[in-house]
Amino acid sequence: MNLSLLIATLAQGLIWSLLALGVFLTFRVLDIADLSVEGTFPLGAAVAAMWITGGGSPWTALLLSLAAGAAAGTVTALLHTKLKIPALLAGILTMIALYSVNLHVMGKANISLLRARTVFTDLAGGLVPPMWTPFLTGLALAVGFGLLLYWFFGTELGTAIRATGNNPRMIRALGVNTDVMIVLGMLLSNALVALCGAFVAQSQGFADVGMGIGTIVIGLAAVIIGEVLFGRSSFKNSLCSVVLGSIMYRIVIAVVLYMGMPPNDLKLFTAVLVALALALPLVQKQWSAGKRGA
Repeated sequence: MNLSLLIATLAQGLIWSLLALGVFLTFRVLDIADLSVEGTFPLGAAVAAMWITGGGSPWTALLLSLAAGAAAGTVTALLHTKLKIPALLAGILTMIALYSVNLHVMGKANISLLRARTVFTDLAGGLVPPMWTPFLTGLALAVGFGLLLYWFFGTELGTAIRATGNNPRMIRALGVNTDVMIVLGMLLSNALVALCGAFVAQSQGFADVGMGIGTIVIGLAAVIIGEVLFGRSSFKNSLCSVVLGSIMYRIVIAVVLYMGMPPNDLKLFTAVLVALALALPLVQKQWSAGKRGA
């Protein structure tokens, strides 16, 4: 693996860590499986692509994608909290609806951004070689949003959201509206996912209506791999593990592709990888119990 490929792999891992952080907020913080991210991710890409191809600023496109993702997350949360639809089904309903929404936003299935102005073309040049631009951008995103989430979830409001996922009955008894906390948590999660979609579209040079397929597994892979390898002893440690897990996942994918795995098998490989990572703590526990019994 040469240097340019390694830098590109690290850059992708850092950029995609926004998706992993968004999945972490629902999967670990709220204890909710939110499948709407498979629709929110291409929504962010679609909004950004349409704004950029229409002559708008790529920086404004990021803000619009953030807002669109927040709106989609709010819809899923309201379906769950107000209409009492199970969270898993609410996410599926939003994901299905967003497929049509994304087609309406883009007007077609695919939009090219190869010759368009993006945040990466704006940042390239000067003292920083173009090869390093995605990596440094991804590093700034991962560190910046990691610190922002660490600060926010240390506030009274953020602590209430975390408590809602840990023990909803207790926090409800203290007078906290858990429905509002769930809405806020899913809003933040999907906003991050859509923002990731906008950055990925500008990085890869296109937005596609089907680019969200499998993103929930990618996000879970980053979360689970990070926790298995780096632990989750504290909230700060969990955030770092998610970012590092995203990088490790991209490195693993790059290595297996470099070794000759067909790209069509990547999603199957990811599913198997996540299954193994999820099963590893149980295997370790049984192994330890067996050694003590012996």
